[in-house]
Amino acid sequence: MMMAARGVLRFPPKFLSPAGGVIIGSRSSLHTVRGGGRCSVRQTWRQGGLGRQLLIPHHPAIITSPDTNTRTMFIKVQETPNPNSLKFLPGVQVLESGTADFPNLSAAQKSPLAKLLFRIEGVRGVFLAAEFLTITKEDEEAEWRNIKPEAFAVIMDFFTSGLPVIQEGDRTDDDHAECGGEDEETVAMIKELLDTRIRPTVQEDGGDILFRGFNEGVVYLKMMGSCTNCPSSVVTLKSGVQNMLQFYIPEVVEVVEVKDEGDHLVEQEFEKLEKLLENKNTKGE
Repeated sequence: MMMAARGVLRFPPKFLSPAGGVIIGSRSSLHTVRGGGRCSVRQTWRQGGLGRQLLIPHHPAIITSPDTNTRTMFIKVQETPNPNSLKFLPGVQVLESGTADFPNLSAAQKSPLAKLLFRIEGVRGVFLAAEFLTITKEDEEAEWRNIKPEAFAVIMDFFTSGLPVIQEGDRTDDDHAECGGEDEETVAMIKELLDTRIRPTVQEDGGDILFRGFNEGVVYLKMMGSCTNCPSSVVTLKSGVQNMLQFYIPEVVEVVEVKDEGDHLVEQEFEKLEKLLENKNTKGE
C-alpha cells in the first residue's frame, strides 16, 4: 500500500494498490475512499483557489470537477513499444483530422495544448492525433509517476477550457511530401501502402510515419510520436515497413529514416546546451 513519511509519499512499483487501483500522489491532499470492496484514491488538485477531485482506477483515469456543470473525463493510458512514450486517450476528439508532431518546445508554439504539456518537467515530445495524444519523456531518469498526474491535470483543464488544439491557420503534419517526375506512379503506390496498411498500425502504437521522398530505389520516411528514438524503430522500419514495400513494389530497394531540417537544427542546439552544462559541472567539481 502507500506510506507517508515527513510529507513525502512513497509508492509501490507501477502504483498498484492491493485492490488493483492506481495510486497517484497529490499536490495538496490525498484521501483513500473505500466502497464495494474496492479501494480507490481521491485527490484534490488546487489551482487558483479552485479544487478538482481525481478518482483514478488502474485504467482508465476518471477525472471529475466539483463544479456540477463540468463533465467527467475518462482518460485511458496505454503503453507503447517505446518505454519513454505513453499514449493518452481522453475520450474526446483531439484533432479533427490528421496528426501533429511536436518533437520540441519550439515546434509546439502553434499548439496551446502541446505548449502546456511541455511545461511538465521531463516531457521531451508531444504527438497529437484524432483520438489520442502521445507524450514522450526525456529519458529513463524522468519518471512516469511524476509526469502522469501533471499530464492528467493539463489534459482535463485544456479540454474543459474550449481553447483550440491547433491555432487557427496552422496546419497539421499528416501530408506526405510531393514527388513527381518519372517516379510519380511508384510514389503514388508507396503513399497508398503507407496510408492503408502501415500508418494505421503505427498510429495504434502512438506514432506515425510520413513519406518524405523517393530516389534511386530509396524511400525516405519521417518517424513521429512514439516512433521517435524508439529502441525498436529500426526493426519496425527494416523488418516491417521495408519488407512490405519491397513485397508490393519491386522498385523499392531500401527504406531510410530522415528528419526535417527544423528538427535537426533544434537537436544541434540541444546537444550544444548539454555539452555546455557538462563542461560547467566538470569545472564545478
